[in-house]
Amino acid sequence: MSELVTGEAVALELRPARLPSRALAVLLDLIVAFTVYIAISIGLAAATASLDDAAQIALTIAAFLLVLVGAPIAVETLSHGRSLGKMACGLRVVRDDGGPIRFRHALVRGALGVVEILVTFGVVACIASLVSARGRRLGDVFAGTLVVRERVPVGQARFVPPPPPWLAGRFAGLDLSAVPDGLWLAVRQYLTRMQQLDPQVSWAMAVQLAGDLAARTGTPAPPDIPPAAYLAAVVQERQAREARRAFADHAPPSSGSSGVYALPVPGTPPVPALGPVPTSLPTPVPPPPAAPVGPPAAAAERPATGFVPPA
Repeated sequence: MSELVTGEAVALELRPARLPSRALAVLLDLIVAFTVYIAISIGLAAATASLDDAAQIALTIAAFLLVLVGAPIAVETLSHGRSLGKMACGLRVVRDDGGPIRFRHALVRGALGVVEILVTFGVVACIASLVSARGRRLGDVFAGTLVVRERVPVGQARFVPPPPPWLAGRFAGLDLSAVPDGLWLAVRQYLTRMQQLDPQVSWAMAVQLAGDLAARTGTPAPPDIPPAAYLAAVVQERQAREARRAFADHAPPSSGSSGVYALPVPGTPPVPALGPVPTSLPTPVPPPPAAPVGPPAAAAERPATGFVPPA
């Protein structure tokens, strides 16, 4: 894990790509580049058969520089650091501050890549990547770039720790509408990394974030709650509200409501009618009178009500 700090003093957690993944990405790029170069060379040989040897050699060198040097530079510039091999391996080239690369960065990397990768068959690039703490080759060092991993395995994903059980539901009435997304992101990043920080630094960051969160909500943080627990409880309350809102938006209508009928969706074939819909409920038909229990004379004196008297 490498922590980069942008110009806005925002800490970014970037995972530098190591040598195996970078070597695989370079190998895929070289396979594609050499395939294209061979195809172009065959086409040039057929088209320039009538030219002299000097012209054919000049065209071959131009095709080599265009395909194996110019094309990778153009691809990395237009795709902001993602070649075909890097896309397949989930890698990207970024600047040291985490921003996207530009043409000058791709030009320096491509120019030094000819020496590091093509001329020395990757020996210099491998040695430089193994020596560097962040796996950078010489082209990355001179260009001020870094190859990072964009795909993080699911097993390595970090989760926000839950608050203490005695804080469940304590901040249900807190107004969270004025809290910006950037502050939520900072709080989540702190909660996932607070165990890795120095205790004094962790406490100072928790106090600062709790103060910012309390200022946005308009309610001061309770003094009897630790700042980290307060942040975890508020984050859990926000997640609970988002979950309730999502379930409320996707909840099916109640089946017991009367007078509500499903409307046809545009673009779907019409459903054949099953007959007129009754506007009123039919009058229930009373069940046939049950046989009287007891002496026949008592049953003759009282009219049948449809209910069986208790035994």
